[in-house]
Amino acid sequence: MNDTSMTDAINWRSGKGHRDENFPVASFLIHPRHRSPILAFYNFVRTADDIADHATLKPEEKLRLLDRLGAGLVGDNSENVAAVRLRTALAERALSPRHAQDLLAAFRLDVTKLRYCDWDDLISYCSLSAMPVGRFVLDVHGESRTTWPANDALCAALQIINHLQDCRADYRNLDRVYIPLDLLAAHGVGLEALREPQASPPLLSALHSLAQRTEQLLSESDVFPQLIGDRRLALEVSVINTLAHRITRLLTARDPLRDRVHLSKPAIAGLTLTGVVGGALRRLGGRPAVTTQKPRGT
Repeated sequence: MNDTSMTDAINWRSGKGHRDENFPVASFLIHPRHRSPILAFYNFVRTADDIADHATLKPEEKLRLLDRLGAGLVGDNSENVAAVRLRTALAERALSPRHAQDLLAAFRLDVTKLRYCDWDDLISYCSLSAMPVGRFVLDVHGESRTTWPANDALCAALQIINHLQDCRADYRNLDRVYIPLDLLAAHGVGLEALREPQASPPLLSALHSLAQRTEQLLSESDVFPQLIGDRRLALEVSVINTLAHRITRLLTARDPLRDRVHLSKPAIAGLTLTGVVGGALRRLGGRPAVTTQKPRGT
């Protein structure tokens, strides 16, 4: 058996955990009865993400491992601990594997599709790579699917924030460019500009433009916490939305190739309190009618 035939894909994990993410994952705000399936989902997704991002695995091996992980999700094998745990959690809640399968499709794209031509192409990727995460959490809480449009706007924004923060590393380390090619072309920027230690004025203008469009997505998701029935989940979403707005403002003002565009722990603590208090006050003001409008660009 060669190295890439190891039965457990956890061998390819980066060591990154849910506490290392930009945004809260099943924080103390989530009721304990819901944390276990959310963390099972996270660990499955983290395993798949680490496979797709692995520095030395060949593309065909990544795809094979992702396929084996997907097979474990639906019970065709029991090779991977993360797949078995999520499969068990889904069965206990009578939930579909669809959201996890959508994410596996996104990770296959990470292996096979290295460029995105325009905003719609990027949002289409986010519909697989990001939106299913929030949809799964909503399903765990038994929330109405009429909340999905607001969820999708928030999750797409979070994904694009990550792309902006990591644009230099993604290109240098993985030859991936999530910044839409038509946006770069409109600013007269070639891909090699992403390798530089700091952004040229045209590249910075393109990145700031994408950050501003991401802020528009966040504005569409501002109502999301008020649409959620579960109070604790609503507060978690309010915190995430608050953090995302702050990071996006950093990205509209700073150079992600050169500057720090992540929040410090004290800033996260302060914004978490702001999000909780603000979310609680808005809920006291009453919940608005649920919208079915889709986020712009989808």
